Amino acid sequence: MKRILVCEDESAIREFVVINLKRSGYEVLEAGSGEEALKLFDEAKGDVDIALLDIMLPGMDGFAVCRELRSKSDTIGIIMLTARTQEMEKVGGLMMGADDYVTKPFSPSELVARVDALHRRVTAVRSRDGVNYLEELTSGDFVLNLRNRTLKKKGAPVELTQVEFQIMEYFFTSPGKALSRTDILTRVWGEEYFGEEKIVDVNIRRLRMKIEEIPSEPQHILTVWGLGYKWAG
Repeated sequence: MKRILVCEDESAIREFVVINLKRSGYEVLEAGSGEEALKLFDEAKGDVDIALLDIMLPGMDGFAVCRELRSKSDTIGIIMLTARTQEMEKVGGLMMGADDYVTKPFSPSELVARVDALHRRVTAVRSRDGVNYLEELTSGDFVLNLRNRTLKKKGAPVELTQVEFQIMEYFFTSPGKALSRTDILTRVWGEEYFGEEKIVDVNIRRLRMKIEEIPSEPQHILTVWGLGYKWAG
């Protein structure tokens, strides 16, 4: 069973989140405060895959809870919920050890897609003998750091959006494998995404502009005609 800890003090929002996560197959532990969230985590003996934390909590705020959970587990996935628009608040959560953030208001499909994507990464990490084994993935001149969510080419950082990072992660964990647009869409945007597959092509085009020496003559992200793309490293 996929287990997630939801910490949100507003009962209406918490109920909305919990219902949608349960519909998506998650076992949910509910907390209305940071202190209660940490107590539930300890009672579960750390058997929690993902924590969904609101930043604005009474008493111990989401940042503090995030820091405590990360100190207790290197592998738990952490997503921050925030109604704030300031970039520093979002960055602050990531600096405390969070893996992602979702800004309110959000749709059920967006939230579940982000949770699913993170759950896959957590599962992949835990399936290895050691966490550090998968913390950095290397392919040719590229190094993908899953913890810091960064990509480097020949030691130089490549700025990626969240979606671009997830696509690169999929490529790195499936080297040489032909991935259809549907595969990529489902992996990155989630099964509940009903938009056009064209969004995959747009993001591939952006990635090529960032990592290829000559974007129109790609050497790393290759087109598999009639299907999709594959990573050549």
